[in-house]
Order: sequence, then C-alpha cells, then structure tokens
Amino acid sequence: MSTPRLERLRDFVRGLSSVIEQHPGDEAAVLKAGKPLLHELVKQDDWLPEAFAQPHPEHYQQYLLHADAQSRFSVVAFVWGPGQCTPVHDHRVWGMIGMLRGKELAQNFALTPKGLQAEGAPATLEPGQVEAVSPTIGDIHQVANAYPDQVSISIHVYGGNIGAVKRAVFQLDGTEKQFISGYSNDVLPNIWDLSREVSA
Repeated sequence: MSTPRLERLRDFVRGLSSVIEQHPGDEAAVLKAGKPLLHELVKQDDWLPEAFAQPHPEHYQQYLLHADAQSRFSVVAFVWGPGQCTPVHDHRVWGMIGMLRGKELAQNFALTPKGLQAEGAPATLEPGQVEAVSPTIGDIHQVANAYPDQVSISIHVYGGNIGAVKRAVFQLDGTEKQFISGYSNDVLPNIWDLSREVSA
C-alpha cells in the first residue's frame, strides 16, 4: 500500500485555520469558505491512514485526526461498518460533513411540542459531497451507512473539540439525554513530520 498523502489533511488544517482567523465568530462565513476546502480534501481518497479507517463490528468509530490547540475546530473520521447508524443527536456547534468513501444517509429532525418530527426525506451523501449542520441551520439528525454490506467513511469538521462537547441524543417524544462522545483512538496521525518531503 502506498504512503498516505497526509499533506492533503495538513493543507486542509492550515486552510481552515486561516478562514477562522479571517472570520472570527462568523459561522456563516466559516461554513461558506470551509465547505470548498473540505470538498478539496474528500474528493481524493488517498490520504487517510489505514489505522483510522478501521470499522468496529458493533458500532461506528469516531477517530480524531486533528484538534485545534485553541479548540476552534476538530477533524474527525467517522467509519461506518455495514448498516451502522447513530441515534438521533445534535452537535451544539457548527459542523461540516464530507463523504470520503461509500455513502451516507442523513435524516434531519425538528424538535416540536409533540416531539421529534422528521424533516423531508433522508439526504444522500456520496464521495466528494459536503453538507453543513449547526444550531442556526438545523442541528438534529440521524446518520446511517447507506450500504448493508460495505464500509463507508465520512470526514466531519466541527467548530470545537467535538469529543469534549456536551450534547444530546433524543427519543422520539423529544426527551433528551446528554452525552460526551470522546474518540475511538488514543493517538493521532502525524501530519506535521515534513522530513520525507524536505529530503525528497
């Protein structure tokens, strides 16, 4: 197997850092400029290290790839085994989802006085496509691997250290239970070792 093109992830991190510095506190501007950057990252499937692409037989994996030192954003690989899905949940921060491999289905929900109400048909996300979520544009959804017989991988970017954010899962009656997701990995990919590139 060839060496992962980690410079793609490094370039994305640098680019998004610059966007956030140029638009502090402006979620709409960050999402507008960030979505093309994430599209550029996920349109090429040659950079994610194999260690961060491994499914679990019982539940999806949430691998941290990068956490901004100031907790302004985090980059996470979601690895979905066949048929796996999330509960209905929210994020409490802005987010972008870019499809790297396979296909995802996302069903949006609205919280009403009568409980959760599905909003429209499930959206399909295919490789290279990018969607956004946030409390201001719609933040409650359920996500599933669209394939019953293969792994799917999506790259999520959040406006905070998502593994440490207190958020919620929802029952159909609208009741919520708070949770903090954490991450599936204890180590990060080393995207900052430039020695091979410098010596080439």
